[in-house]
Amino acid sequence: MKIINKTLDIKSTKEEEMIDITMMVRDLLRESQIKDGTINLFVSHTTAAVTINENTDPNVKKDMLFSLRQTFPIEKEFLHFEGNSHAHIKSSVIGNDQIVLISHGDLLLGRWQAIYFCEFDGPRNRQLNLQIIGE
Repeated sequence: MKIINKTLDIKSTKEEEMIDITMMVRDLLRESQIKDGTINLFVSHTTAAVTINENTDPNVKKDMLFSLRQTFPIEKEFLHFEGNSHAHIKSSVIGNDQIVLISHGDLLLGRWQAIYFCEFDGPRNRQLNLQIIGE
């Protein structure tokens, strides 16, 4: 059993965006040479998240961000002094971790699935922590 810890540097360019990081994660998995196991993804930021969703129609990302903005708008009534409570709430709702199975040296994702880093308070330089476990 091997355990490999890696960090991905991610640069967001917009206030809110979903960045497809699937190929970056696959590249790290290939480097690890682990064929079967799990990969744990963890965002250590309170205004960002990680999720798995459709990667075929770019409108899915737009619809998700639109829905999150409608549900958790930027409000002047929030008490948090930095003015980004909406980003903290979105991060908590989407979540800061994902686990993906590894089979035959590849991510066990569905045909239309991709891994997205979700930025809710950008643009920023961010990090995604990965732990690859397996053989």
